[in-house]
Amino acid sequence: MKAMIAIGASAPDVEDANLARPGALVFFKVTCSTTKIATPAIERLARAYPGRVIGVGQDPQVDLDAFATAFGLSLPLVPDLEPYPASDAYGIVSAPTAVAVDADGSVAAVAESWDRDAWNRLSANLASMLGVEPVPVSEPEDGLPSFKPG
Repeated sequence: MKAMIAIGASAPDVEDANLARPGALVFFKVTCSTTKIATPAIERLARAYPGRVIGVGQDPQVDLDAFATAFGLSLPLVPDLEPYPASDAYGIVSAPTAVAVDADGSVAAVAESWDRDAWNRLSANLASMLGVEPVPVSEPEDGLPSFKPG
């Protein structure tokens, strides 16, 4: 099994993603129960940093579009189809996983599975790189668990 990409490593390009840097990639699978639980936080991340968050789904585009409609996601979604070259390049082993990329194209932060603290740290990291106020993507009272493995 490939290890998760390290902080400071060069962030591989993802086909069709056109990620604005700094920015964040959110890797997911539409059938993943943890991804489904985390979608409100993923959407909050995307809305907090418009044009800076792209979803990378391990599913065909038609399934990604249906998922976005069903779960209210507005961020751009690109497919990473089998053999999952983008997910493999980043060492993705759980869904969802968010990766913040700095202006120089290096990995600045990673949040694996659903981990409220890690996702809020990633949001704060992205905000710092953009020079804006950080937006928490989840608070204890929002009904999301503090952690759920992906």
